[in-house]
Parts: sequence; structure tokens; C-alpha cells
Amino acid sequence: MTDPTLDLREGDLEGFFRVPFEIYPPDSPYVTPMRADLERYLDPARNPLMRDDGGRLTFFTAWRDGRPVGRLTAHTHPSSNARHGTRRCQFGYFDCEDRVETARLLFDAAETFAQGEGCDELVGAFNLTAMQQAGVLTEGFENQPYTDMIWGAPHLPRLLEACGYSPVFPMSTFEFDVGPNTADALLGDRQRAVLSDPDWTWKPISRSAFKARFEEARQCLNDGFSDNPMFVPLTPAEFDFQAGEMMWIVDPRIACVVHYRGEPAGVVICIPDLNPFQKATRGRMGPMTLVHFIRERLRRRRAVIIFYSVKRALHGQGLNGAMLHRVIKALFAGGYRQCGVTWIADENTASLRQMEKLGARRLQRLNLFRKDLR
Repeated sequence: MTDPTLDLREGDLEGFFRVPFEIYPPDSPYVTPMRADLERYLDPARNPLMRDDGGRLTFFTAWRDGRPVGRLTAHTHPSSNARHGTRRCQFGYFDCEDRVETARLLFDAAETFAQGEGCDELVGAFNLTAMQQAGVLTEGFENQPYTDMIWGAPHLPRLLEACGYSPVFPMSTFEFDVGPNTADALLGDRQRAVLSDPDWTWKPISRSAFKARFEEARQCLNDGFSDNPMFVPLTPAEFDFQAGEMMWIVDPRIACVVHYRGEPAGVVICIPDLNPFQKATRGRMGPMTLVHFIRERLRRRRAVIIFYSVKRALHGQGLNGAMLHRVIKALFAGGYRQCGVTWIADENTASLRQMEKLGARRLQRLNLFRKDLR
């Protein structure tokens, strides 16, 4: 039976942005993206995922008694489907009040969209790809996420299961303390050999060389991640769209591209945690935005590793550990005391071993959720 107090709207950006503020208490760990960023992510004319790749995107907001109380995106990623042999539609930005009928209204709309695009499954959350925020939080609800990590309320997995979705692809985010000896736990003979060999050169990601370094970072990412599940190589336009604004927040001490005999070989993208700033601004630019930015910059103690990657031809030489060692040393020297690491899949045993060496604690558990639409 249809709930007369519920109303579904499509393409309502302001309502979509407001949903978490309406349904989550102010002291929850949720951190909103900046509204301007959300607007460009959801604009098919600006987002190269849709503009250049031919993907389709829509977004829905559920309203109850004049309040936005649920939201959801649905989109196709043609390059991903072609690369992985799927007919998948992806959902994202799922936030919802704790009512099954509200979740069903949103997912019924997304499933209708998916079937209209010829897809036979709906999987998420992707905000908006596997190289951005991914997963639905299933453990660690009490923990404060870092930049590029998802937070969702404890009832969301239950609502997904009530709508016919099953958890798949488990993953975790991590956090470790940055101390004077943290980095040394990563050192073995191979890592020491890399650090002492002049054939390996270390290039900081500074503003003056940002474009060149980030193009090298894209090449290392695309090569090193090529065999990873769900990965799709990023075009220059996609990479710039997702990461280009890092130029204004990058700390060149804690991010680097490594060259081997003059050619890019590996990269670590580590940035200051921006979540305290975004929490303070509530995602909107205003008269106090600059004040909040300066205040948080002066007292920042948390950073987050967005990704690290080594070209496949150089795997097994200790470069990953050597890069992380350098970055963690720089974190400590720069006054950072905690560092987060964005999601690592359970099947990625090599990265999980590095987390063990660092004494990292699991911050969150996440899953993708999937429903067969056939």
C-alpha cells in the first residue's frame, strides 16, 4: 500500500544535499561533501564519467511531510561493464531514515532506471566509482571517518537487506598512530636497498609541479591497479575531475611520485584529513569558510592515504614498503599523529600485511550490496 506521506522527486539537488542533515544528529560521524562538489559530481555535462564515457546518471530524493528523508543515485559505467563483462548499474549516496517503505521507494525507482538501461544487477554503494568512495558501512559506526571514507547509519544495511540486497565484496579501512618508529616496521632488506639506490628518485607533489606529478601518478595507478577487481583505467579528464582540486590542499611533504631510472614507478597520495573542515562548514561556502580552513590547517594532526600504487613490472622489489616508510617519516616530522588508509579489500593480502606491520587498527568494515534484477 502506498504511503500518502511519501513523495519521490528526481533531480532535486537541494533536497538531495539536505537529506543527511535532516536524518542524522549533528554529533554523528557523518561528513558531507561540499555542496559545490556534489553538484558537479551529479552533473552529466560536467562529470566525464557520463560526458565522455556515455554513462547515464539520475538521482532521487524521498520526501515525507515536506522534509527530505532519503536519497539515492543510480548510474551506469559503460567502460566498467565492457572491461568486466557485466551489465551492472551502480547505486550510491544512499542515506535514508529508518523506514523500510522509504528505502523501497528509492530502490524501486533505481531498479526501474537500471532495467531501462538494460542492466541485470544493481550494486553499490559507489560515490560514484570504485576509485572514489565505495561500500556500505557495516561495522565501526562509532568511529570518525577520514577524507574519502564513507559513513552511514547502522540501519542502512538492514534496509538494504529488506529491499532484497545481499552483502558482497568485504573490505576495511584502517587507522594507525604515527610515532617516531612507526615507519621502521616496514623496513626489510629490499626496502633498504630501494632507499639507498640512486636509481630511485623521489619527487614531491608540489603545487609548482602538480600537473606533471599527477599525470605520472595516474600512469602508476592505472598500471599498478590494472589487475584489481572492478578497476577501470582513469582517463586524464576523469583523474583531473576527481583529484585536480587536491592542488590546493596537498602537503608536498607527505605525497610523492617515485622514479626509477628517470621513469615514473610508484606513487603515494597522502593528504591532510579535510573532514574537520568540511564538518565545520556543513558543506557550504560562506563568510567563515576561510576562517575554518585556516583554523583546521593550523591544528591538523590527521592525514589519510588515498591510494598507493607501483607499476606491475616493479612489483616484488620492496618499493611499496619503501614509499610508505618515507611518507610516514614525513608525516611524523610534519606533526601528524594519526593516519587513515582508505578501503582495502579482504582479498588484498599484501596490503593487509602492511597494515599489520604498521600496527594499524581496523576503523570500518564495509561491503558492497547487490541485487539480481533478472
